[in-house]
Amino acid sequence: MNSKGKIWEIEAANYLRKHRYKLVDTNYTTRFGEVDLIVKNRKYICFVEVKQRDVKSIALPREFVTYSKQQKIIACAKMFLMQNKTNLQPRFDVVEIYTDNNKIKSIKHLENAFDLV
Repeated sequence: MNSKGKIWEIEAANYLRKHRYKLVDTNYTTRFGEVDLIVKNRKYICFVEVKQRDVKSIALPREFVTYSKQQKIIACAKMFLMQNKTNLQPRFDVVEIYTDNNKIKSIKHLENAFDLV
């Protein structure tokens, strides 16, 4: 993880906290891969991938959460849930951070961005 990526993850965590999510873990890592953020609310435990792109970028940040990356996140989530029992429903989200000259212009939280497959 580079320092810029860490900054965007902190910004995403702060954004989610402001929207009534509780931070459970950051950079949860297993042999399968890593989940940037794990947060929860009263109904869901969310496994969150954070993606940043410049506002001038043609592609949307979510487009960089490839099928392969999704499968790694899902495998990590399964491991987390085996180790941390919960009655909350799992959900896979993406937080998109749009920047201009490394300044945040907007943040979008895409709930249920992908499913277990």
